[in-house]
Amino acid sequence: MDKILVHGGNALAGSIKISGSKNSALPILAATLLTREPCTIHRVPDLSDTHYMLQILMHLGAQVERASGTVTVTAEKADSVAPYDVVRKMRASVCVLGPLLGRCKEATVALPGGCVIGDRPIDLHLKGFEALGAAVRVEGGDVKVFAPKLNGAVINLRGKFGPTVLGTDNVMMAAVLAEGTTVIEGAAAEPEVCDLADFLNKMGAKIEGAGTRRLIIEGVKELHGAEHDIIPDRIEAGTFLVAGAIAGKAVTINRAEPKHLTAITNALTGCGFKVEEKTNSLTVSPNGVAKPLELATEPYPGFPTDMQAQMCALLSTTDGISVVTENVFPQRYMHVAELKRMGANMQLEGPTAVIQGVHRLTGAQVMASDLRASAALVLAGLKAEGITEVSRVYHIDRGYEHLDEKLSELGAHIERVKD
Repeated sequence: MDKILVHGGNALAGSIKISGSKNSALPILAATLLTREPCTIHRVPDLSDTHYMLQILMHLGAQVERASGTVTVTAEKADSVAPYDVVRKMRASVCVLGPLLGRCKEATVALPGGCVIGDRPIDLHLKGFEALGAAVRVEGGDVKVFAPKLNGAVINLRGKFGPTVLGTDNVMMAAVLAEGTTVIEGAAAEPEVCDLADFLNKMGAKIEGAGTRRLIIEGVKELHGAEHDIIPDRIEAGTFLVAGAIAGKAVTINRAEPKHLTAITNALTGCGFKVEEKTNSLTVSPNGVAKPLELATEPYPGFPTDMQAQMCALLSTTDGISVVTENVFPQRYMHVAELKRMGANMQLEGPTAVIQGVHRLTGAQVMASDLRASAALVLAGLKAEGITEVSRVYHIDRGYEHLDEKLSELGAHIERVKD
């Protein structure tokens, strides 16, 4: 098992390229199961999560070819059963349910495991499948869905903490092959949902309203192969912008989509940093003394929950008192205890973190608990005095393509070693 050592104190400068979006790639790869024809996907990031998804597709009978960032999937046959041994490593594997139900009219997929950032049930996914006419059973740790045929329906997918992204993806993928019209109210509006809808439309689906809270899906009899480029990863982009704010002179991210990052850049400018925007790039640089911030996570287009931990790392050394409220996953604060080991002054009050900025952090041995928390610890290490040792970095490899190498390109002193 690897760990990452971050030698703090090196200023970041220069530019890096943003990879394709993990949260787009996973459902789009799953959507290739909807057709027997070849589908070619470009800019698939080199991550453990995408590797797991390709393994799942192969287990289900698809042929997979991968060359650098391009993946071609041909699912002439599709098995409808994905057992626990195949799906246990990744919660997002549940997104094969929708395409298997749409194509095979049945699917059996092991329930995804728990997660340290809080309970993330799939009840809304199943509610959507039932509305389309599927029978749903949960037994022996498996979800079983089956239907002689699927019929269009009006479905509301808004949950307690907002719309469900994977649930929207899953129900949308099942509905494209249903008879009649499906209307999804309370749909997720994230760019990754739009990316999936764009890909499905290229395959011959008829989806309108992507990017709004109301999707209209006119069912079709079959889909065909298609070619598609994955959008840039807005969370990776945001993470590098925060890295530039924490320890940078001027850091530029290229091959990004600025309009997807408005909430993040607004937060950074609110902290006093200068953010310059061009067509496909953003540059962050210091602009005087950083200021504290009040921030709340919200579904898109609000501030993303996947950037909350990284902002906590930034605000930990920002003079004054900052307040961060987590409205999407209220328990998502595993990074706080680890940042406090480095000298951060943070107190939790329910879903809110009250952060008193300190003048310095000190390198320490810390443990990654989830994907975004691990990124926050690395970012804090860039600012800390001494060496920060981050263990369990397999979490980082789930969602960041060569994070340590890209930070090194910007001038960080960071190394990956065997634990």
